[in-house]
Amino acid sequence: MKKTLLNYINSPSTQYGYFIGFIMFLSYAYPRQAFCNITLISICTFIGFAIPFYSKFSNKIEEFTNLKSGYVSAGRAARYLVQLIFNLFIFILLVKANILDTFKIESLGGVLGISLLTTGVSLGIQSLMLMLSNREIGDRNRNVLIGLSFNIIITALATLGFVWIKDLFYFLGIFLGFFIITLGVISDLRSIFSPKSGVGIYIGTFNPFHKTHLKIILDVMEKRKLEKVYLHCTDIPKLHLKALEKNEIKIEARVNGMRVYKKSKTADVNANYFPTGNQFFEYDTRVLFMKEAIKSVNLENKIVVLSEPEIYRKNGFYGIVNFVKKINPKVSLHGIHGSDLGGMLCRNIYDESGWIYPYSVRRIDGVSATLIRQGTTGMTVSIIDKIIYFLTINSERFEIDGKIFIQKEGVVKYA
Repeated sequence: MKKTLLNYINSPSTQYGYFIGFIMFLSYAYPRQAFCNITLISICTFIGFAIPFYSKFSNKIEEFTNLKSGYVSAGRAARYLVQLIFNLFIFILLVKANILDTFKIESLGGVLGISLLTTGVSLGIQSLMLMLSNREIGDRNRNVLIGLSFNIIITALATLGFVWIKDLFYFLGIFLGFFIITLGVISDLRSIFSPKSGVGIYIGTFNPFHKTHLKIILDVMEKRKLEKVYLHCTDIPKLHLKALEKNEIKIEARVNGMRVYKKSKTADVNANYFPTGNQFFEYDTRVLFMKEAIKSVNLENKIVVLSEPEIYRKNGFYGIVNFVKKINPKVSLHGIHGSDLGGMLCRNIYDESGWIYPYSVRRIDGVSATLIRQGTTGMTVSIIDKIIYFLTINSERFEIDGKIFIQKEGVVKYA
């Protein structure tokens, strides 16, 4: 317990939280010379300590809503509502403590108006910071913290009554909040009102590829009359590469043909290094799994398993999406994804890559790549179950249905 608390206190995200609390205190105390205001000190201390939890909680609320609905705008609206309630509570306390001049904030719509505006600014900035994390620049929770610190400063300045700051605050609050929510609504409308033609793209970890993946592909091909569907799995995510370089995570072991990652002592306890799990089949093995699954339904001419690791390493899935666009010019592109965290991360990539028609699937069938990695059988096609079995007994050469495979350090190839 003591060690866990020390890890939290020494976490870079927690320390940044202290910084945010300090910045908030200065932003409100200095202009009003309220350095000894107990309520302000208490609020800023609480925010400084708790804001990493607040950041993670906001992300979790959005992820949960996305999971249940499959709509990106619903998740953003849920994030907005939760943060609006929190902001209302904070501003009411600041007014009660005579930190906020009710006359000056009246021009911003009073406590409710300033809460609506600051939440709009916050939502917009957080969304921009999450876009960076989607490009594997920073961590989701840490990026949200940075966005929140900017929001605190501009809100504090707006309450002082400076005309240009108030105008900027109005603009950012209305424009950013409206813009981000509207983008989500437009994306959701594209998912509902989509053309019945074109090609599909399906990206993800596919760790491993299972029956639900296959069913989703077959369903979207029929419902949207797609000519082809292109698949591509992650190589080694840049998030993991950077964390390995910084010694924040390490490969603890290789179990049943999988890399098993673990946080090191220098890891940030608030960072989510493993949003889709900490066990990974090797890239070449996952590609082979996909190819075998497609062969099992005799659709190699309609479902194309791509392997462009160089493009992925350079530009991530954004590069893969652009690659599919280039080989299919002037064709409607449909982005396939689940409603779980990994699926919605892919949805964001589609939305940021141009006019793509999302095909969202709520994950409710109980089939899980995590369960497969834990040893559950029957959730993927038969040949993949069999290959995984030979990985668990570390066979270097084996035969399945007349096909001979070789395996070394978890990498399965055709003999």
